[in-house]
Amino acid sequence: MVSIQQLFQVEFHYSVHFTRGLFAPDNPLLSDVVRDGAARLPKKAIFAVDEGLIPYHPHLIPSIEKYCEEHRSVIDLARPPLTLPGGEAAKNNPQYVAAIQEVIDAAGICRHSFVIAVGGGAFLDLAGYAAATAHRGIRLIRAPTTVLAQNDSGVGVKNGINAFGKKNFLGTFAPPYAVLNDFDFLTTLSDRDWRSGMAEAIKVSLIKDAGFFDFIEKDAERLANREMAPMERLIYECAWLHLNHIGANGDPFETGSSRPLDFGHWAAHKLEQLTGYELRHGEAVAMGVALDSTYSHLAGFLGAAQWRRILKLLSKLGFKLYAPEMSLYLDRRDDHRSILRGLSEFREHLGGLLTIMLLRDIGKSFETNELHEEIIRESISQLSGERAE
Repeated sequence: MVSIQQLFQVEFHYSVHFTRGLFAPDNPLLSDVVRDGAARLPKKAIFAVDEGLIPYHPHLIPSIEKYCEEHRSVIDLARPPLTLPGGEAAKNNPQYVAAIQEVIDAAGICRHSFVIAVGGGAFLDLAGYAAATAHRGIRLIRAPTTVLAQNDSGVGVKNGINAFGKKNFLGTFAPPYAVLNDFDFLTTLSDRDWRSGMAEAIKVSLIKDAGFFDFIEKDAERLANREMAPMERLIYECAWLHLNHIGANGDPFETGSSRPLDFGHWAAHKLEQLTGYELRHGEAVAMGVALDSTYSHLAGFLGAAQWRRILKLLSKLGFKLYAPEMSLYLDRRDDHRSILRGLSEFREHLGGLLTIMLLRDIGKSFETNELHEEIIRESISQLSGERAE
């Protein structure tokens, strides 16, 4: 037998920017990002915009068009901005992906052109999937508009949509060309969406940075009261920790079994599905973090004082720690309506061994390849009556 072994390396780099008034004509950020390294200008671009933004930012589309007109020497707006539904439910409809790809085709967008996606995390997921699968990958600029998208999902390398009743069953690993975080979009978020993104910050602090947890705990009241200064710091620190993990831990495209950034997510993904995506992703993550923190405590790994701090912080920020769906069909682990089914679906989605992150302390985590169902049930029972007082 004769074999040829192939090996090559590809370097990826992208920048994450923080600004205000992204589409103000005198803000050069978007124009500078498109111009950077360009061999020929102007560059063709299309915009995909989360239609949920329009009632709160009624001048958004005219502002985008005016911006492109002002910067026409750099950006060639090839079609009027396309608006589509956002939110997790939008990822269940492949027609939205097809709609973006139809505009890519009609506008003659190529791999040296840009898709600029403006919206929440779920919307960026589907727009990114459309861009990554057209022409095998078109340059994507993300403009996240929610806390969760600015500090977590919008700064990473994943894109995806839901299929076959499973979250992100179809997707790609495709880093963005750039991420442009505009803090002004946060001022019009609902309280739920303001709060929801903080779950990912708590998650990453618990597994990586006790000092960051201390900051969130200290400023919890200000964060709950929607003060911008601590929120801006939370977003920056959370984004930095996520980016550092993706870039420095040797597995950005998740070919192994280790998934530290998915702490609390095996239950969260299942809860989203069980509630028909009525739960926001961050709300489900908060419950998943509470569950796995409680498991860590009941299994003897995490001290009672630390466990109490975690639940108290989640509650102080306004998160619920329990949903009734967590307690259904716990005697039927293979029933698709049981949260226990989430363990096998999590392993299947990620591949390799089932690998779950647990806590020894705040900021100190470890991996295990097995969770005991009786302790999961006990943890759920504990949370069902928990008030974290």
